[in-house]
Amino acid sequence: MPIANKPLPFSPNGKEPLLISGPCSAETEEQVVCTAQQLRRHGCQCFRAGVWKPRTKPGGFEGNGEIALQWLQRVKKETGMLVATEVATPEHVEKAMEYAIDILWIGARTTASPFAIQELADCLRGSDACMLIKNPMSPDLGLWMGAFERLERVGIKRMAAIHRGFTSFGNKIYRNAPMWQVPIELRRRMPELTIICDPSHIGGKKELIKPLSQHALDLGFDGLIVETHCQPEQAWTDKEQQLTPDKLYDIIHQLVIREKKKSNKKLLELRNEIDEIDHQLIELLGKRMDVSREIGHYKRDNNIAVLQPERYDEIMVSRELLGKQYRISAETMRKVFQSIHEESITQQRNIIKRK
Repeated sequence: MPIANKPLPFSPNGKEPLLISGPCSAETEEQVVCTAQQLRRHGCQCFRAGVWKPRTKPGGFEGNGEIALQWLQRVKKETGMLVATEVATPEHVEKAMEYAIDILWIGARTTASPFAIQELADCLRGSDACMLIKNPMSPDLGLWMGAFERLERVGIKRMAAIHRGFTSFGNKIYRNAPMWQVPIELRRRMPELTIICDPSHIGGKKELIKPLSQHALDLGFDGLIVETHCQPEQAWTDKEQQLTPDKLYDIIHQLVIREKKKSNKKLLELRNEIDEIDHQLIELLGKRMDVSREIGHYKRDNNIAVLQPERYDEIMVSRELLGKQYRISAETMRKVFQSIHEESITQQRNIIKRK
């Protein structure tokens, strides 16, 4: 769905990515102002802080509420930066607008509920709010896109996506699995939409912010939203993933920003070569499915079960080893041949059901 998107109220300077930064939580007025002043010295244009903090379990710090909006007002007045905070209810939206908060974002838990998104949309009807929408906690692209569509229907024109990763059980590396293919597909379907990466919530650790940020920029993301704190070790929430403003800008200055649309003759030649190879791959897949269907007929005629676990294990092991010879990761080979095997099983089941 095309979105008639208006520009965001701030933009990258050409040398650095579009950047939103500030503490996870607005803890005290002193902490908010101190962090903001340090960020402004580095040229940051947009300051973020959580005023209402939805916690997974009760009992934790859940934000200072309305009084913290006054602190954001002070930051805006004294530094000239735009200010941003999360909203989850119509009451949050009304209070944020009352205090002239420039940018509102919708968190992952809220995006996951069409009911909650519709309530926010109804509250925003007729306003000129700038809205950032985080991906839902599960990798549901339709749910994410639906949030943008609901806001557009009530007249919201300034919107951007925040990719903060997806909840996954037992993940050892990241706090939230990146699943980069989801925001990549969002970009394909909504090419005009600004997409911002949240490496703080994807990684959950300070040391992962730089590599995740670079990866996002390499994929053509438009900017970053990164958590910073004047004293991260004393943060009331998520201290493991917050950086000092100085450390953040050390990282920002090391990031490489690549041209998004630059093209040349050599690149076009290589892309044409990729297109031709893909055509051959699809043709070979078609031939493989022809053989799979023949096997389906044989299994049907000889009363053999469709799924043969030993054969599946043999395929996965041998293909991973073969992929290694061509410098293809074992994970990629597993994903590819799991999909191919599932399609082969589907083809064979369709034949057996027709008996």
